[in-house]
Amino acid sequence: GGNTGLVGGSVPVHDEIVLSLRNMNKIRSYDELSGILVCDAGCVLEELGNYVGERGHVMPLDLGAKGSCHIGGNVATNAGGIRFLRYGTLHGSVLGLEVVLPDGTILDNLSTLRKDNTGYDLKQMFIGSEGTLGVITGVSVATPQRPSAVNVAVLGVPSYECVQRAFKLARRRCGEVLSAYEFWDANCMGAVLKHHELKSPLAAEFPFYVLIETSGSNKEHDDEKLGALLEELMEEGIAEDGALAQDDTQIMRMWSMREGIPESLGKTGATYKYDVSIPIPVLYDIVGDIAHRLESASLYKPGDMTRPVKIVCGYGHIGDGNLHLNVVAEQFEDRVTEIFEPYVYEWVASHRGSISAEHGVGLMKRDYLRYSKSPEMIAYMKRIKDLFDPNHILNPYKVI
Repeated sequence: GGNTGLVGGSVPVHDEIVLSLRNMNKIRSYDELSGILVCDAGCVLEELGNYVGERGHVMPLDLGAKGSCHIGGNVATNAGGIRFLRYGTLHGSVLGLEVVLPDGTILDNLSTLRKDNTGYDLKQMFIGSEGTLGVITGVSVATPQRPSAVNVAVLGVPSYECVQRAFKLARRRCGEVLSAYEFWDANCMGAVLKHHELKSPLAAEFPFYVLIETSGSNKEHDDEKLGALLEELMEEGIAEDGALAQDDTQIMRMWSMREGIPESLGKTGATYKYDVSIPIPVLYDIVGDIAHRLESASLYKPGDMTRPVKIVCGYGHIGDGNLHLNVVAEQFEDRVTEIFEPYVYEWVASHRGSISAEHGVGLMKRDYLRYSKSPEMIAYMKRIKDLFDPNHILNPYKVI
């Protein structure tokens, strides 16, 4: 991949050989009728997006790291991103793979068929395997039709409960064109406005912010639906303010607030990042819980940037129950880490969540896998690893 992962999946631990597929960056074929793309694993996601975009389609995933991440790495980590709500997981979008196994066997499963019900679907074994079972060298992926009408609105809402209520209403009123529903809290907003020198499209500050994107084929119809949704949200007191983008420039500015959050927090200090899946009703509860634990330890006080911990915040994808919990500290140190590790994983497990929603396991979460997988499941994962890679030469020390 492009070495953009956040859990150490592509980082050597001891004496491993780093394998780069950067030069495997050719598009092998593209069917403009079906939208099926076949390409090398080293193709950069943004470049693929530009290629299919010129032909009336879009890639089924979109990430903040799209300018440097590789499609092979995206598949190997089963990357999610902001289009998950509309297009779903790569388990559904990837039609076929070409994989080199540890013994040199080339597993040619580079199918371009949408339907193939002939036995075991082996490609699914490699999606999300993080390079531990084989090296993905080719990808066949279905690219959806590019929407001809896209618009974005940003809302200021008074509580996380209202974030949920707005999502419920957005699905009811704009379900067929709803393509993204993102949220972030006031601490995230403060960081991104400061470090990216952006101006909020809203007149005041709010505890939470919501970005809603619609994508369809009739701009007038879609804009009318989104505008009516904003009016209803404010009439019912779910949203206290809202702004509707008037052109592509404003759409980009609104998205830059959401996509600029990780970089902004990184500029503020040493950032602990947790990518977790939690049932939506309690998704944000963990942020307040972690903040309280840090306050009790006299390490954090909201608004006091002189404490060892400067910011505790959360943002993410409401549509798929994915929270990015971030703790920004003056520096990485044990007295801070011990407050929320392994507590974060215990908290997630208590709500039957996942310790990794879209970033994978890699090295950093390997020892915490038991919080999301049962002993029986881990045992079978190890048996699968031994079957494909009995000498454990592919991405050792990772995942399991």
